[in-house]
This record gives sequence, structure tokens and C-alpha cells, in this order.
Amino acid sequence: MKKAIALIASLMALCFAFTGCGGGQNPSSGSGTSASSGSKVLKVGATAVPHAEILETIKPELKNQGIELNIVEFSDYVQPNLALNDAELDANFFQHAPYLENFVSEHKECKLANAAGIHIEPMGIYSKKVKDLKDLRDGASIAVPNDPTNEGRALLLLEKAGLLKLRDKVAEKATLQDIVENPKNLKFQEIEAAQVPRTLEDVDAAVINTNYAMQINLVPTKDALFIEDSTSPYVNIIAVRQGDEKRPEIVALIKALKTEKVKNFINDKYKGAVVPAF
Repeated sequence: MKKAIALIASLMALCFAFTGCGGGQNPSSGSGTSASSGSKVLKVGATAVPHAEILETIKPELKNQGIELNIVEFSDYVQPNLALNDAELDANFFQHAPYLENFVSEHKECKLANAAGIHIEPMGIYSKKVKDLKDLRDGASIAVPNDPTNEGRALLLLEKAGLLKLRDKVAEKATLQDIVENPKNLKFQEIEAAQVPRTLEDVDAAVINTNYAMQINLVPTKDALFIEDSTSPYVNIIAVRQGDEKRPEIVALIKALKTEKVKNFINDKYKGAVVPAF
């Protein structure tokens, strides 16, 4: 009898061992097949404005192709790349090419690639204290993004606006240490890009990425005191894991984004604050 009970207990333990290590796909990781519809699920990380808004416009097109687009919103510039590298996303849409290049150089474990350029978001200089940059006081405080790529971009814009001069040939790699002329003795505050808009009440001016400017109802083409023009090299891209560039779902995603419908949506909705790059 004792042997029979032991045998039953052993069989039950073995059963639990198999059912407890199920091989089903984690719903938070990568793409898969929707149990309800049989369609492919494509998870794309994006910041809310304008990236998620642009992605929303192509959901019907992808659905017609059997692809369910799942947009996962982020509010920072680090987590979307880490989530993509960890296969929690299939792609992301929030960053420009120089930022991705710098991110990958600093995170050797992240094997990410630029799959396609979609649009440009001109960076602008904003202020609630002055109506013209020439009216900035001596020693004025300026908030700039603190990540290497966007800080360099902000400093280049400040140079183009005539507020400072940078060391020759530093280009987008510029840091505060590369400022060689600062006639107004500007004081710089390095802030996480997403938080820069919140400093507008406290600083004399701030250099803000367009997606974050629009989130606080600033209209870049109207409210910016100085703004990048359409020659900006900072094209926002679809990023994927290396080797996924030709994956059918990714190809379909990019094709759906590069249409006249999306181009017209961008032009009509953002009025020059976002510029199509295709």
C-alpha cells in the first residue's frame, strides 16, 4: 500500500513539473499569433506624440494584411531600446539615427539596426521670459537635453541661433566643454529630454525636442523662437533588432508608413512641426 501511494505521489509530481514549465509564448515578448483572430501581432514601442499618433493611422492597413499592430507607449529615450533588444518589442519608433548610433556604441550588448527613416522633428528653442533671443539677459539660464546626442544637437542649434560658438568640427558630438565663445555668459542646465519642457517656468530658455514640445501644447512653428529647418540630419527612424530588417512584418510596417496617406496626415496635423522624410 505504501508503495502504491508513493508511486501515485511521484506521478502527480511529474505531472506538475510538466504543466508548470509550459512552453506558451509570454504575451509581453515580441510578436506572436493572436489566439482570437489568428493574425500576427506586431509590438512597436513609441513615444506618444507624434510617433504613436502616426502609427495609429496605419493600423487598418496592417490589419488588412493580417497584422495586428500593438503600440506600446514610452515616455523616455532609454527603455524602448532596452525593451527592443530584450525582444519585448518587435520594433520601436521614437529616435533619430544619430541617437541610435550613440546608444549602440554605449550599450555593446544591444544589437539594434536602423530599418528606415520616416520623418524629421525640428528641434526648437522656447522661452516664457523673452519674445526674441536677442533679449536674453547676461547670465541667462538655458535648459538642454542631457543625453549625448540631443545635447550636441541642442548646442548646434544654439550656435546657429548666434548665441554661442563651438569648437571646430565637433558637430553633433558637441558638449558644454566644446563651447569656445559664450558672449552672454549663458548658464546651462542639463536635463533629461522628457523633463526639459517642465523647466520652462524656471529657466530663461529651453531647447526642446518637438515630440515633447507638442505634448505640452507648444506649436513648434509658431512658439519656437528658433527652429531647425528641413535640412536637419536627425531623421526619426524605425529601429529593429539586427537581422530583422527584412522580416515580412517589419517590411509591411515600413511600407504602410511610407505612403501618401501618412505623408498627408503628417503635413495636415503637424503643420510643419513634423516633416516627412520620404
